[in-house]
Amino acid sequence: MRSKIIAVAAALLAALSVAGCGSGSGTDTLRVGTEGTYSPFSFQGTDGNLTGYDVDVARAVGAKLGKKVEFVQTPWDAIFAGLAAKRFDLVANQVTINDERKAKYDMSDPYTVSEGVIVTRADNTDITSLANLKGKTTAQSATSNWATVAKGAGANVEAVEGFVQAVQLLKDGRVDATVNDTLAVAEYQKVRGDGAVKVAGTTGDTSRQGFAARKDSGLIADVNKALGELRADGTLKTISAKYFGSDVSGP
Repeated sequence: MRSKIIAVAAALLAALSVAGCGSGSGTDTLRVGTEGTYSPFSFQGTDGNLTGYDVDVARAVGAKLGKKVEFVQTPWDAIFAGLAAKRFDLVANQVTINDERKAKYDMSDPYTVSEGVIVTRADNTDITSLANLKGKTTAQSATSNWATVAKGAGANVEAVEGFVQAVQLLKDGRVDATVNDTLAVAEYQKVRGDGAVKVAGTTGDTSRQGFAARKDSGLIADVNKALGELRADGTLKTISAKYFGSDVSGP
């Protein structure tokens, strides 16, 4: 009987020890969900390590919060499901701030401000604005803000995993256009110099991107404080200049 009591006590002590370790790691680590395939925001560098504008901003926020940042690479169309499942604490992947997302998630202050553009094949003369997308087919990440913009313009949306795949479908003649962020499109053209496609027009709206957290997570107030400090001390401007040559962190 005595040996059984000792065994039970040892097992209970071990369980408490494991629980304590789990709790400690949660308080000093900020887990961040990101694609890792969306240049220049979140992608694999030439050294094979994760890098990009969103990645650097997330690391800077983590440093301000005194937390180690751990990235969890996740496809865009599964990223909010991963957030809901508590696989990570924040999403850092150019999440456009809109009323629908603010109703579902805690959204931070913006750290990117940009505009949307419409990309077509270089020889296309039919599409120059959102109005011309009615009845056309565009390639978009299904759960992205740009899919919502395209659908709102009356386009049929074909789901893709990312911008590079969207451009390939466009070049293959399988879709008529794709809508995306001007910064992502500019990066694509800077790297590839793809003369087969062009920016045919703008969406006419300014988009603001921030971090997303679970609703009532209690995390966003601290994240916003960190972003405010990074803006004030010039860190956001420096990170922005590194990837874009200009300050895209605010208006």
